[in-house]
Amino acid sequence: MKTYQADKIKNIAILGNAGSGKTTLAEAILLTGGIIKRKGQVEKKNTASDYKRAEQENTSSIFSSVLYTVYNDNKINIIDVPGLDDFVGGVISGLNPVETGIMVINAQNGVEVGTEIHFRHSETLKKPLIFAVNLLDHEKSNFEKTIESLKERFGNNIVLTQFPVNEGPGFNSFIDVIKMKMYKYPNDGGKPEITDIPSDHLAHAEDLQNELIEKAAENDEELMEIFFEKETLDENEMRTGIKEGLIQRGIFPVFCISAKKDIGIDRLMEFVVNTAPAPADMPPPVNAEGNEIKCDPNGPASLFVFKSSYEEHIGEVNFFKVMSGKISEGIDLINTITQNKERISQIFVVAGKNREKVPEMVAGDIGATVKLKETRTNHTLNIAGENWAFNEIDYPEPKYRTAIKPLSEVDEEKLGEALHRMHEEDPTILIEYSKELKQIIVFGQGEHHLNILKWHLDNIFNINSEYVPPRIPYRETITKAAQANYRHKKQSGGAGQFGEVYMIIEPFREGMDNPKLYKINGRDIKVSVRKKEEHDLDWGGKLVFYNCIVGGSIDARFLPAILKGIMEKMEEGPLTGSYARDICVAVYDGKMHPVDSNEISFRLAGRNAFSMAFKNAGPKIMEPVYEVEILVPSDRMGDVMSDLQGRRGIVLGMSSEKGFEKISAKVPLAEMNKYSTALSSLTNGRAIYTMKFLEYVQVPGDLQEELIKKFEEEEEEEK
Repeated sequence: MKTYQADKIKNIAILGNAGSGKTTLAEAILLTGGIIKRKGQVEKKNTASDYKRAEQENTSSIFSSVLYTVYNDNKINIIDVPGLDDFVGGVISGLNPVETGIMVINAQNGVEVGTEIHFRHSETLKKPLIFAVNLLDHEKSNFEKTIESLKERFGNNIVLTQFPVNEGPGFNSFIDVIKMKMYKYPNDGGKPEITDIPSDHLAHAEDLQNELIEKAAENDEELMEIFFEKETLDENEMRTGIKEGLIQRGIFPVFCISAKKDIGIDRLMEFVVNTAPAPADMPPPVNAEGNEIKCDPNGPASLFVFKSSYEEHIGEVNFFKVMSGKISEGIDLINTITQNKERISQIFVVAGKNREKVPEMVAGDIGATVKLKETRTNHTLNIAGENWAFNEIDYPEPKYRTAIKPLSEVDEEKLGEALHRMHEEDPTILIEYSKELKQIIVFGQGEHHLNILKWHLDNIFNINSEYVPPRIPYRETITKAAQANYRHKKQSGGAGQFGEVYMIIEPFREGMDNPKLYKINGRDIKVSVRKKEEHDLDWGGKLVFYNCIVGGSIDARFLPAILKGIMEKMEEGPLTGSYARDICVAVYDGKMHPVDSNEISFRLAGRNAFSMAFKNAGPKIMEPVYEVEILVPSDRMGDVMSDLQGRRGIVLGMSSEKGFEKISAKVPLAEMNKYSTALSSLTNGRAIYTMKFLEYVQVPGDLQEELIKKFEEEEEEEK
């Protein structure tokens, strides 16, 4: 395969709701370009994309697939992305390296959930969009209603470049208002017959062309002057204006296709080749330092890895975009993250699971390589002497969490390795080995997302595991001062154990003075601080430890042991076993034995005295609260609000945003379990949400009693 220069390369992502025909369109594009000899079908599990077992069994896209085709001596790199929001990682990583998105619309349904979600991501990443109305051959197709829904949702930048002549089961013709011709296709696909527009469609075509010309002229001052002078634009001038409009997202052209019958595919590809922006046409990307890196084949060699995948019989495959210069077989590049040298031993162009070796690629092209040592998604590789790094792909925060454990202890290490590999392939899967909760917590974008992860563990890695409810990372603290003393005494022949500790605990507050006098149960206790230690806790908050021992009642060498005992109980709080925080401890008296006192005696005495004092200090349990932002259609607002109230949510505000109502609320994490599934059910999948940690707040009294009782029962069972 020859080397394509940047001006002969077009990079597109195929977007759209699940079921709109994205994968079928990708097949049609590959067939038209001659990359495949016969078109596969999703139902028959033989498409170029959706080639992994999980996708074939689910008959839907789970990962993004990298493809390519050739048309009119141009290379078109294609990324077919998943339609379901649970697999949004594939959408975002697929949009990142391309210049243009093709949004596939189901002509039966118009704008759907996936359309709206993918549009938002393209908007965030400032990617041009082309709309392709598919399934015009379906008996329930409604082109007019589809266009109404597009304009209602995305505004007047939706501009028709084509319209169907005979939509429905007999669909085989459309009018192209750029060419001002009618395209009529044979029943079994193939090359169209291109004719003049029939008289009964001519007036409508002229009106649409005038709208398109006006819209194209708006995006370029020179074209605007030509338009005012001639009151029209020729085809080349129109293309120039449309391209500029695409780049500015001021034009969203609409095309008519039937991907299943190969109708309109060649014309869509022709438009992509002639009019869609090439890599060098878009504003140059900036590196992490904010400097522009031009798509220059003569610049320093640099590539960015936007996706990593594990392939059977191959291992890890890294998919990259050449950002600058030229990449050739055998070139040595430096990983800017690890600073290690990586040799690019092989370069491939990719059409799903099929790969073809090429000797080199230049700036703007997309390819794959294998056998890199320490290079992963979001890594930049540069020629020696250049140390820039491109900004990492920004993935959304997880929305769903669960705990996982192997059914057999011998699989613990294998499970960890498998989870790490799945994270490398899908960065929206996050893994946390929680010492606090004593669980492996898996985070994802939804219940279906993590069910697919479980499928991989069962079927690819052969690890038997189960999901269990995740524990909540509560915090324990106190609300008032309390005193306790504890004597640890143990005698079993020979040297024994003896240690007695008197302490007072109180809540920590920023800026508080050292204690001098405590009032405990009507009794005054004076203390004199000899030493103060302030410890920032790994889990948040503080522990302040005062040495108030006078007269040598406890030797100074035993104070660290007392502190260690207190810290042990802080790590496993007295109420629920959760971390304790924001507590001051004053050790002011005690006793020791000249023979039997040792570190373990005072560690246990300190631990037990702290636990006793804690339970008398107005203890309270704090729960994590998250800020949740929900974008919901206005007609489902009431249902979502009622559900939030049932989850102890507090609404912080409401506003309108791009056709949706936005609800901001704070909700306890304990109430967010399986929320993505519930929200999808309430809104037919039309709402999306994000959540991030906000604060810890005290749990209601009845819930605190319930949590303490449950913990005590679990403790009793373990004895």
